[in-house]
Order: sequence, then C-alpha cells, then structure tokens
Amino acid sequence: MTTPRKIPATIVTGFLGAGKTTLIRHVLENAGDRRLALIINEFGDVGVDGDILRACGVESCPEENIVELANGCLCCTVADDFLPAIEALLAHEKRPDHIIIETSGLALPKPLVKAFDWPSIRSKLTVDGVIAVIDAKAVAEGRFINDPAALARQRAETETIDHDNPLEEVFEDQIACADLIILNKTDLLDCGEEQTVAVSLANRARSSAPILRTRQGRINPAALLGLSAAAEDDLANRPSHHDAEPDHDHDDFESFVVTFPAIADPASLTERIERIARDHDVLRVKGFVEVAGKPMRLLIQAVGARIQHHFDRPWKPEENRASRLVVIGEKGIDRSAITEALMQL
Repeated sequence: MTTPRKIPATIVTGFLGAGKTTLIRHVLENAGDRRLALIINEFGDVGVDGDILRACGVESCPEENIVELANGCLCCTVADDFLPAIEALLAHEKRPDHIIIETSGLALPKPLVKAFDWPSIRSKLTVDGVIAVIDAKAVAEGRFINDPAALARQRAETETIDHDNPLEEVFEDQIACADLIILNKTDLLDCGEEQTVAVSLANRARSSAPILRTRQGRINPAALLGLSAAAEDDLANRPSHHDAEPDHDHDDFESFVVTFPAIADPASLTERIERIARDHDVLRVKGFVEVAGKPMRLLIQAVGARIQHHFDRPWKPEENRASRLVVIGEKGIDRSAITEALMQL
C-alpha cells in the first residue's frame, strides 16, 4: 500500500497592513491549474480580506474553498476554529492541492505550526512553509526597535509603559518562524533604506530563510508554494517569545465597526481617516464604502496614516450598500471620538 500524499499548507503571517491579502490574491491569479483552498483569519466583524479574495473570481479557488474565521487570533483558538475549518476543507468532494492560511496581524505562527503535529491531521497535512510578509516602509520608519539597550532606556524614561511591546514580540516571532520573508512595499524606500531593512530582518531570521523583495505582493507563486519545509518537524529551530508560556492572549488590542451612509467625496474620507489615525493611534482601518452615484464599491485599506483606496468591483444587486469600516487599535482607543469623526459626512 502507498501512503497517501499529505496536502501541503502555507501559513502566511505578517503585521497589520503588510500586504498579506494582496500577496495571496496575486498567487491565486497566477497559480495555474493548482486547486487551492484558503483559510482567512480576520480581526473584526467585517470579512474584508475574504471579500477581496472572492472578488478574484479564480476557478482554481472556488468560493466553497474559502473559509473565514473572525476570531482575530487563530493561534489562540486552534482546537475550536482551525481544526474544524481543516476538516471541512478535507471533506470536499474535490480536495484541494494546496491550502493557504492567512493569519491576522496579531497571530503567532508557532502555535499554529504545532497544530499540524496533532494526530488527527498529521497524516493528512504538512506545513509546506511559513511566509512572513513585512511592510518595508513601516520597519524603515522604526516601528520596531533593533537595539535592546535603546529600548530599555526608552521604557525607563516613559512612565506609562509597564510591559513589553506586544507588537514587537509578534513581529519578531513571525520572522523567527518564517521559511521565507517577503519584504513588501520596497517601492516606498530608497536603495539605502531597503538594504538597511533587509540587514535588520536577516539578523532576526533563521539562517535558512531567504528574503525576497517585492512591490504590491507581486511574486512568482512558485517561490512561495513548494518549499517542502515540513515546519511541524522543525519546531525546535523556530524560537518564540512565548515558548515558556502555556498560552497567550491579545487583550492589548480591540476592534470595532463603524457603519455610515454613502459618501460624496472619497478624498474627504481619506483625509478624515488619516487625521483619525494620527490623533488616536489607530493601527488599521479597512472596509468597503458606498460612494453616491457610483455603481462600484470603494475598498479602503489604511495602515496608520498611509491609506490606499480604489473601486474594486460593482455592487451586487442583493448586497447591502451600507459603508462599513473595521477600526483596529490598542486597548483604550476612543471609540466614540473615532466614530464621530468618521460620521462627519
């Protein structure tokens, strides 16, 4: 008897707004005849990432092969969410050739990799590779500090900081677990900045993990799919800040949804989002907006004060055209002030 081939799975990690969904969309559109399935883990109540990927209309990844999980942190709910999602995909009449798992920006990759060693799925699946997508511009702007001594001095001088920065830990854990690092948005850097960021990442990464530079997630799918890393067998070489902890949580973050009527001017909305991000330290804003008189929906994706927007597809006849944006920030953000600012039509 021959042993059934394990289905390879690729785990795509990355901080909020690094470009994971854009990267995956590019892979879907260029994957050829390979039958793909997606598990998408979002942070918030609006399935923005899943809706973006469904809009691809790629036959190799039909809608029934796209599974959305809105818990915000898949690594915290492996048994409750991940395993049932996997079982549902494996139950399809046409099993996928490859599964892509997009984690939220808050998820730690190592607990998810560990799940592939569980007896119920070990014989069926293998982690083909862990991909860390990095926002080159954010790193170049010093969002994460490389010098521990400098960080210690800063923390000592700031009375309001009484714990380690969870964003930095998530960032470092994602890099340390990666089999491949995608340095995205390099078009926003000059050559010197790009090289500095690449060196910084290489110093944190596994020695075997290459760094590929890209813009807008445009990369040959063959570079991502087919790494054959079997990461579940290599956990000891993937260090984590949380190795000594039985579990973890992300109580330092919260999200909420703002719903509002159609807008008249997209430029005015983006200016408000930029101002809100700066005034309230908002990490991420994403969602869909109705523009009065326009048959297409406006996709909004903001990372801090950097905002991208475009009309991605026509509204469907049965769709509710109400504008809905997910706002993600650290615990204690002023929901009422942010909501009021967004509602100033």
